[in-house]
Amino acid sequence: MPILVNRETKVVVQGITGREGSFQTRRCIEYGTKVVAGVTPGRGGEEMDGVPVFDTVRQAVASTGADCSLIFVPAAAAADAILEAAYAEVPLIVCITEGIPVVDMVRVKRYLRGSGIRLIGPNCPGVITPGQCRVGIMPGDVFSPGPVGVISRSGTLVYEAVAQLTSRGIGQSTCVGVGGDPVIGTAPVEVLRLFNEDPDTKAVVLIGEIGGTAEQEAAAYMASEMTKPVIAFIAGATAPPGRRMGHAGAIIVGEAATAQAKKEALARAGAVIVDSPADIGAATERVLRERGLL
Repeated sequence: MPILVNRETKVVVQGITGREGSFQTRRCIEYGTKVVAGVTPGRGGEEMDGVPVFDTVRQAVASTGADCSLIFVPAAAAADAILEAAYAEVPLIVCITEGIPVVDMVRVKRYLRGSGIRLIGPNCPGVITPGQCRVGIMPGDVFSPGPVGVISRSGTLVYEAVAQLTSRGIGQSTCVGVGGDPVIGTAPVEVLRLFNEDPDTKAVVLIGEIGGTAEQEAAAYMASEMTKPVIAFIAGATAPPGRRMGHAGAIIVGEAATAQAKKEALARAGAVIVDSPADIGAATERVLRERGLL
């Protein structure tokens, strides 16, 4: 069974009438996602390609039963959009927006703590369960259904890894882009736990990057509880310390944030380490064959 989203997920798109929101909503619908509502304040009562538009998330949820929000709202208002979805008790919120001020996300994290509401992102490509549901901006044509879960702090590396897997006939159970900002809603270790508990996921590809200690947290979980093989790649091995490298979270501060420290922690926990993104597919196939999973 997939994690987070499936063919029954009902999506409300916040910012549906904007350029990016409307474009990606159409792609989600084409993929088969149940987009049941959109939200743009002041435009309630309109439609976007047959999808009803509401003024508030609460109205959209009450009318359609939406259980997942997909957010395409400019950075200055994105934190409030997340909180509006949380106030409406939407259980899964996926925020694509990049550039949200860190102080805003600290406020969001504080509110969500202990609520039971899960936030994916911000600054992420979203979540996709191949063949069932696309909630985000991922190019659906490179994904295929199968037994490998994918977790990534990098958006583009999700597509690269998945394209390699699909070309080798290895499908994916669910792929989750958690986001590259310093403060995100769901850490890689939390998604790793979901995959570990999913009976249909047989192995996990974990794509990390320099900055923070998310990979060490994942390694600690792997060492104590993970029962499935993990293939890991850490991006940013050649990045100079202290320099921002695309993602706000990809800044090396202290030894723990370096690529080498992350690789060593994951290797000690039993992960198969891949040194080049070009080798993710081959390494995954090898691990699956060695364990009789392919």
